[in-house]
Amino acid sequence: MSRTALSPHLKAYSNSDDHSMQQQYCAVVGIGAAGFSELGYKAQQLIINADVVVGSWRQLHLIPDDVSADKHPLPAPLLPALPKFFARLEEQYRRIVFLASGDPLFHGIGNTLLRLFPDKSFHIIPAVSSASLACSRLGWSVADTSVFSLVSNDISVLHRALDENQRFLVLGRDEQSPHDICQLLSQRHLSNSRVTVLSDLGSVDEQIIFSSAHTPPEVTSSLNVIAVEPHSDDLGQDSIRSLTPGLSDHCYQHDGQLTKQHIRALTVCALQPRNGETLWDIGAGAGSVAIEFLRTTKNSHAICFESIPSRQENIMTNAHRLGVKRHIAIQGQAPQAFDSVPDAPDVIFIGGGLTNENLFHQAWLRLKQGGRLVANAVTIESEQLLWQLHKNYGGDLTKINVATQHSIGSFSAWRPAYPITQWVVVKKT
Repeated sequence: MSRTALSPHLKAYSNSDDHSMQQQYCAVVGIGAAGFSELGYKAQQLIINADVVVGSWRQLHLIPDDVSADKHPLPAPLLPALPKFFARLEEQYRRIVFLASGDPLFHGIGNTLLRLFPDKSFHIIPAVSSASLACSRLGWSVADTSVFSLVSNDISVLHRALDENQRFLVLGRDEQSPHDICQLLSQRHLSNSRVTVLSDLGSVDEQIIFSSAHTPPEVTSSLNVIAVEPHSDDLGQDSIRSLTPGLSDHCYQHDGQLTKQHIRALTVCALQPRNGETLWDIGAGAGSVAIEFLRTTKNSHAICFESIPSRQENIMTNAHRLGVKRHIAIQGQAPQAFDSVPDAPDVIFIGGGLTNENLFHQAWLRLKQGGRLVANAVTIESEQLLWQLHKNYGGDLTKINVATQHSIGSFSAWRPAYPITQWVVVKKT
């Protein structure tokens, strides 16, 4: 452990009769790379009076040797082991302190504890986050800077970040993270992007390396924040994609089962995406509607019902390429697979299988009150069904006709696509 010693004042306080510090508590204390000496008075006292302090070995080594608390590393892998680990802590100790890097609620252990144990009361004391430190070094506005984490996500999450076409920060997983980010930028034809690696922020070993994706920096520390300023190598490249619905069809891997660009844009708008919602995409095909729904929202999720394995693979490939992989899940044949999904959807899109017996009624039964349903019909049979459903449930019917320019020798003509009948309805009762 660190050889930092407590000051006489803190030792005296730890032996005082402050009853508030002798009560049972579970605290989450943020600690920076500078260590214990830079913590606030209250945070120090929570650690001094703790029965056990839990954190990474790096964090535990920041605690002075003469803190009498037991010291335990976090279990690994964290998420599956944490419930039993926490239960054992509560059985053995009255005063528990978890250590976090910087702000516990900024991509930290504090969020995990609150999510896993919503009925528990945690005393949370933040330190300065790594993002705030990085922005202070770069002169960036914290309020205007998006932050993404490779600690809890794979690198595909950065595809959507790049499509926002704004500078952003990445919390690195290890010393390999800057290289992985530069490789992704080069693959996206963004190798001229500026990449700044800020290592060991707030410590005596702090280092800042300015580079570009074209010449990845050499990094030895595993504690990195990577600042990325996207810049396209060639404005003609589709290196930064719009977040609005209606991406080009060539953005998707598919076998022909794809809601085409213009119809997709109108369909996603009809779904009226809102943050934090769950979408069911029934007959998902390539998953394009679900993916563009997710790209327009934050903290939303989509369940794609698709029975053909090759199409399931296409959905996940497309979700990875377009930065929403962690927000999408796949189920099999609808409506049989509906019972495998515990949470009711806020919004449903039926893009295929509409004429399957009982599919609509099973979907409607599970839709939340006030939820929206959008169905697209191409065939006469499915259009007739929509007419009947409109008669029974209300809503709005729209006929969509799209034609695109097509060359005929030295001339041009309009090539019409199959017309689409679209039904939009809200579940009111």
